[in-house]
Amino acid sequence: MKICVVTATRAEFGLLEELMALINGSPELTLQTVVTGSHLLKEFGHTLNDIVDAGFTIDAVVPEISKAESSLDVAHQVGRGIQGFARALDELKPDAIVILGDRYEMLAAATVAFFLKIPIVHVHGGEVTEGAFDDGIRHAITKFSQIHCVAAPEYKRRVVQLGESPETVHVVGGLGVDQIHRTTLLDRDDIETQLEISLSNPSFLVTYHPETHGHRSVAEDFGEVVSAMESFPEATVVFTMSNADPGHQIVAAMLQDSVHRHQGRWHLFATLGRVRYLSLAQHVDVVLGNSSSGLLEIPSLKKPTVNIGNRQSGRLQAPSVINAQPYSQEITQAIGVALSDSFRATLTNMVNPYGAPGASGRILNLLSGTNFGTLPPKSFYDVEQSRGWSENGET
Repeated sequence: MKICVVTATRAEFGLLEELMALINGSPELTLQTVVTGSHLLKEFGHTLNDIVDAGFTIDAVVPEISKAESSLDVAHQVGRGIQGFARALDELKPDAIVILGDRYEMLAAATVAFFLKIPIVHVHGGEVTEGAFDDGIRHAITKFSQIHCVAAPEYKRRVVQLGESPETVHVVGGLGVDQIHRTTLLDRDDIETQLEISLSNPSFLVTYHPETHGHRSVAEDFGEVVSAMESFPEATVVFTMSNADPGHQIVAAMLQDSVHRHQGRWHLFATLGRVRYLSLAQHVDVVLGNSSSGLLEIPSLKKPTVNIGNRQSGRLQAPSVINAQPYSQEITQAIGVALSDSFRATLTNMVNPYGAPGASGRILNLLSGTNFGTLPPKSFYDVEQSRGWSENGET
């Protein structure tokens, strides 16, 4: 069976890499890889090269989607992306397509797969992120999909609530946990040498993406983050570039200016790659921002996360996550808690709510054990009727 995996961002590929390797090595499956989005752009690290360097063949590229400067631009790109994915998927003719998460690039891919009658295996559905338009996209992809691989029982309940049959929803755990488990991390000296930085005490790793459903401007919100970092004049601060959502150019300009003003202590990288990112996260004192990695992966390192704003609001959170709204004083206070010995002591026996390693293997078993050519047509699963509910409210 030909299994097509779509990837658009560095973070997404990091989560999918193990699954792609398992598919590639399976005698029953053939991997097809379609690349789009910020992978294709130099300013985001041209991470298409990371996919090739990992040993994967790129079967199709969809350049119609790259980056968006506004919500209108997102709408235009989704439209053009549908055309690009129609071309790619018609040529590849996969037996099934694997789509992770909730980005607008994935909405274009799912729309095409739906109309071409290519079964969709959706990974990390059922989650909630109230501060981004990704939230609606994720649920829309759920309705297009035939098989659902979710990270936790709470997310299965939500997918079933959306009308998906429980038999099609599988709790596999989080791919981020797999990512931590399979990565051999660099020691402190090696990561400092590779990045040409020196980690002081304290040290912070910051990734901040625009809030696409925020009420304030991106400049206001990120300005508060910068101000909070300036409250720790002795700290080493390492920033990674934001994703390609509307407002990314504002964050990029502010980052470049801020890092220039704090040369020697503040550092900016377009991308770090999986090994260097996780290694650096292991050795800094606090991970900050509003990236999903702070909730999905970093808890497995027993490392504090300061989650800023509402972009990730609604997701399951480990005890290591401290929430702060994008106000300098609130962020600074949260960092103070994260640096305290008493808080860090509570993380020793913490369990990541996204489960144990093995999600990639569980998804592989589902792919190998499914005859996609004989899947029954989707029907709406009515939760209330399944409980004996009747129109007049009697049971």
